[in-house]
Amino acid sequence: MLINWSLWKIKKNIPFQTIDWDLIPKVEYAGENGTATWQTLQFEGLRVRIVEYSKGYLANHWCRKGHILHCLEGELVSELESGEEFILRKGMTYIVSDELSSHRSHTKDGVKVLIVDGDFLKKK
Repeated sequence: MLINWSLWKIKKNIPFQTIDWDLIPKVEYAGENGTATWQTLQFEGLRVRIVEYSKGYLANHWCRKGHILHCLEGELVSELESGEEFILRKGMTYIVSDELSSHRSHTKDGVKVLIVDGDFLKKK
């Protein structure tokens, strides 16, 4: 599937900037099992996160939000409410729009991912 990037518009312009993720605070969230540690940048209509899931992590909810999720380290299983499972390994990505699937993540050994979501993924 090809993406028409000219359709990807954000309400506010974001000037060129570099991000030193070591300076972005870490916030921990409990899963059904394990924890998720988020480092978040929030712009109008756009959220960018580095998320680390601990060993044995299982999300505590089914998510219907759209994401672009890229696996930086480790291995992640994305489970759909339908029962389908997709394995993402380092270098792999998944993309889904809002309201098109109920999904949750789990990992056996821990994983680090980059997640981008925002208004551009709203269902049309």
